[in-house]
Amino acid sequence: MAAQTYQFPCLSDNFGVLLHDPATGATAAIDAPEAAPVEAALGTTGWRLTDILVTHHHADHTAGIPELKKKYKCRVVAPRGEASRIADVDVQVGEGDIVKVGNLAGRVLETPGHTSGHVSYVFDADRLAFVGDTLFSIGCGRVIEGTPEQMWNSLLKLRALPDDTQFHCGHEYTQANIRFALTIEPGNAALLARAKEVDALRAAGKPTLPATIGAEKAANCFLRADSPAVAAAVGMSGRRPAEVFAEIRERKNNFR
Repeated sequence: MAAQTYQFPCLSDNFGVLLHDPATGATAAIDAPEAAPVEAALGTTGWRLTDILVTHHHADHTAGIPELKKKYKCRVVAPRGEASRIADVDVQVGEGDIVKVGNLAGRVLETPGHTSGHVSYVFDADRLAFVGDTLFSIGCGRVIEGTPEQMWNSLLKLRALPDDTQFHCGHEYTQANIRFALTIEPGNAALLARAKEVDALRAAGKPTLPATIGAEKAANCFLRADSPAVAAAVGMSGRRPAEVFAEIRERKNNFR
C-alpha cells in the first residue's frame, strides 16, 4: 500500500499534515503548529504518532512539539541549520539525507530563503512533497532570513520535481495569492482557471491544497520569474530571473 496523508487546519490559517505508512503503522506529523489538532487528527485516523518532520523553526510550525514529544515519545527530525532553535530534536538533516517513516523514504532538500535553514521533504516514490513555507499555491514564502536569490534557487529545486508531485505547504493563502498574481499575469489562462476553482472550494469550506507542481508551473508567477512574459510584465525584460523574482516578491510584500 502507498503512503496515506491526512490534512487538517491548525491555528488561524496553518495546515497540519499526517503522513502514514500502512505497512508498518508509522506516522509522521509534518511540523506541529499546535498539539491539540495533531492529537485530534490521530484520533480521527486511528494512527500512532512516531515522528515529527520539521521544515523550519518558526513557532507556528513548532509550538506543539514539546507536548507531542512528551506524550508519544516520537522522533523529532529537523533541519541541521536550525536545530538549535527547535525543541527536542533527535535527528538533524540536510541536503540529500534520507528520512524513513516506516518504509516510506523521504529525501531532504535544503530550501532556504524564508528562513536560513528551511528544508523540504520529498517522498519520490509516492509523488509527495512537504514544502513548509517555501512554496504556496500561487505564491511563495516571504523572504525573511535568506536572500531573494536563495529563495529563487529553492523554488527551482521544487519546480524540478515531476509535474504530478502533490505538495503540501504550511498555510491556506491561495485565494489572497491569486488576487496578487492577477496583477502580474491577468491573462494567464491557467491562473484564471485556478481562481475559479479556488473560489468554489473556499465557498464550500474546502481547502485549496494539496496542489501539484505541474499546475503551479503554469499558474504561479513566483515559479515563472524566468518567463520573458513575466519579466516584461514587471518592466524587467532581459534581467536575471533572480532579480525578476525579487521584484515580484517585493510587490507582493506591499500588496494590499
